[in-house]
Amino acid sequence: MFIMVFFLKGVVVGNILWVASYPKSGNTWVRTFIHNYLVNSQSPIDINTIHENSVDEVKAFRYQQFISNSQTTTDLSLEEICAIRPLVHAKMAAEAPATIFVKTHNFQGEYKGYPLHNWQVSSGAIYIIRNPLDVAVSLKHYFNYSYDEAIAFMAAKMAGTPNETENVPQIISSWSQHVASWTQESGNNMLTLKYEDLLSNPQRSFRKVEHLLGLRKDHKRLTKAIRNSSFNQLKKQEQQVGFVEKHENAEHFFRKGQKEQWRIELTEKQVEKIISDHKEQMQRFKYIPKEYC
Repeated sequence: MFIMVFFLKGVVVGNILWVASYPKSGNTWVRTFIHNYLVNSQSPIDINTIHENSVDEVKAFRYQQFISNSQTTTDLSLEEICAIRPLVHAKMAAEAPATIFVKTHNFQGEYKGYPLHNWQVSSGAIYIIRNPLDVAVSLKHYFNYSYDEAIAFMAAKMAGTPNETENVPQIISSWSQHVASWTQESGNNMLTLKYEDLLSNPQRSFRKVEHLLGLRKDHKRLTKAIRNSSFNQLKKQEQQVGFVEKHENAEHFFRKGQKEQWRIELTEKQVEKIISDHKEQMQRFKYIPKEYC
């Protein structure tokens, strides 16, 4: 396993840096960039090895060690899973030789008094946000939903994922609540990236990640990592060798990676419904199309 040892400014060794997003908003893209940047290879790193530099807190085996051998995580209630979560995060941080990147789709908050992220062992977060009009399109294709099902999922206050053998449940919440929860507070080690900016100006956007990590500005290394983690590169790799993080219902993980797909995919009524459901946060991040203002 490759481990890159580095220090965030003012951060204690072994802390968690969250890579957070609502599903289908660019989380994997950012994690792949980080992996390529840290490994610093001339050729793209195998997408199925990104777990070597970024791990997923949702994996059931991390929780199994905190319950009796006669039980499995699928026997536990959502509340019982959430009670274990801070312990899981603390152990992940304690076992890490340096800052560890951890993927999460949970909203930033609590469930029945239990924090979904243990900030006592966390150093900060990278939060990726994407236009919900395009998120709806991506969710539809990825989970084999209808568009109306995807739109309803995005509006559900308790939207989440099921308790499965390999993965414990996630509490995602609505798109609006998710965005608000992660962006309501800013700090030195809290970075919000817009998916659309990653597309239009990857140098500027990913330079912010480089800066957050406390790394010296390195234009050549940055450019190489951006090239090696481009959407076309990721899609090509998936076509050749597959991708372990792909959902079983999905035909592929990396589909188009474009913005404003909603213009040809959604009806006017569906666009209006999404805007009605998420108007405050869409206004805040300038996602409401001019023709709908």
